[in-house]
Amino acid sequence: MGKKEVKNHTKTEFEAIFAEKAGLTKVAAKQAVDAFIASVTDIVKKGDSVSFTGFGKFEVGYRAAREGRNPKTGEPMKIAASKSPKFSAGKLLKDAVNGK
Repeated sequence: MGKKEVKNHTKTEFEAIFAEKAGLTKVAAKQAVDAFIASVTDIVKKGDSVSFTGFGKFEVGYRAAREGRNPKTGEPMKIAASKSPKFSAGKLLKDAVNGK
């Protein structure tokens, strides 16, 4: 079974879809999307998480410090501990994607 071609929607395209579904103007939808992104970013930046039951959870993922190798020289090197944003899909989103 081959891979399906996936369209990557831009933020502007998403805002237009959101505006139509919510019955908003494109300007109001842009403001709402910007506020949503800023709010989730602020919460996760503090180390907290945001859960939308059934949809998913935005949180911080932690990576421990570890030994790695320089890809050019092959020499061992230390890779510092780091944090990264993480999204875990909820059951309703997973079911929708799988056609259930």
